[in-house]
Amino acid sequence: MALGNAGAGYGARAGAYKGGLGSASIVTPQGVQVGALAAVNSFGSPVIPGTRTLWAWAWERDREMGGQTPPALPRQDGPLPPDMKGPAQARTNTTIAIVATNVALTPGQAQRLAVMAQDGMARAIVPVHTPFDGDVVFALSTGRQPLAEPWALSLTALGAMAADCLARAIGRAVYEAEPLGPWPSYRALMMTGAIT
Repeated sequence: MALGNAGAGYGARAGAYKGGLGSASIVTPQGVQVGALAAVNSFGSPVIPGTRTLWAWAWERDREMGGQTPPALPRQDGPLPPDMKGPAQARTNTTIAIVATNVALTPGQAQRLAVMAQDGMARAIVPVHTPFDGDVVFALSTGRQPLAEPWALSLTALGAMAADCLARAIGRAVYEAEPLGPWPSYRALMMTGAIT
C-alpha cells in the first residue's frame, strides 16, 4: 500500500517535518498476526533532538526507516524539543491509528490491546498526547485464531507486539513522507545534511 503522502497522511505534519501514513506488521511462528496503520499529524517531534535519528529507531526492521543508527545521547536544551510543530493550536493535530490482529478478542480485550498499543506513540513522538493533540488508537480482530491460554499472558504479548508495530508504523510514516509545499521531509533534510 502507498505510504507517506497518501490518504490521511497527505496533508499531515509531524512536528516540523512532513508527516504521513505508515504501516507495519508482525507474524509469529505460531501464526499470530498484528498490524498497525497510523496517520501521523503530531504536534510533537519524531526526531531525537540534536541527532538525525527517529525516536522509533530501536524498533526498525529490514531498513524500513532507511537503516536507523543508534543515536548519540540526545541533546536537550530545554524541556521540549525545538522541532515541534508551531504555532501550537488546539484541535489541529492528531495521530490516529488502528491495530489489527487475527486473534479472537472480547470487546474488553480489544480495548486493552488498544491501550497497550498506544505506548507505541510514546516511543515514536515526543511529546505525545499534548493538549494540542487528539491522539487515538482503535483495535480490531478478525477472530480467526483463538487467544491462547493463559489468556492474560497471551494478551500481554499481543499488546507488546501492537505497541512495537505502532512505533514502527509512525517511524515509517515520517520516513516515507515527501516534501509538500513549505513542509520539509525527514529524508530530504537528512540527504542535504540539514539534520545532523
